[in-house]
Amino acid sequence: MPLPDALAALHRDLGIPASYGAERGLPLHPEARESELELIAHGDEGRPILLVAAAARAWRQMAAAAAAEGVTLVAVSGFRSVTRQAELIRVRLDRGRTLDAILRYVAAPGFSEHHTGRALDIADRPDSELEESFGSTAAYRWLDRNAPRHGFHLSYPRDNPHGIGYEPWHWCWRAAPDSRWPSTQPDSGRWPSNQP
Repeated sequence: MPLPDALAALHRDLGIPASYGAERGLPLHPEARESELELIAHGDEGRPILLVAAAARAWRQMAAAAAAEGVTLVAVSGFRSVTRQAELIRVRLDRGRTLDAILRYVAAPGFSEHHTGRALDIADRPDSELEESFGSTAAYRWLDRNAPRHGFHLSYPRDNPHGIGYEPWHWCWRAAPDSRWPSTQPDSGRWPSNQP
């Protein structure tokens, strides 16, 4: 699937190869509509953490179930626009990181599950850094056993076929196959027209 023109221009500006999605086997993920998003928490610097309504309900149920078992789950990041995804890459480039190193943990704009409003970065404390060590916490072990019952699935396990590093914190909500949120296809979002 060819990239929309604005997204292709953004990729060129960031130095991301046009073959990125095909080489990594990643689908495009259009942005969720603003009207579909709801606030689930506030993150660092008061940034709102948003999910689509069905994923937000599932998150609340899952967090409550974990709390009932003495496990704390903290939402760190949810919906992320294409513009915000590009900002994350630019900040890292400005700090001298290589594009290859960045794309190991930050999906190219348009290919992030965060655009859908269904992906959530989860920690066990509000001040936690998103690191592989989360995979050895009680929170991760609880998620590994219980998250699928709430519709959440680990997107990037070790040695995944997408060339994305192990992200034990990144979980994406996928509903039943007959819902409007299929697990393998982009959802019915939109492409922003105001991309650089």
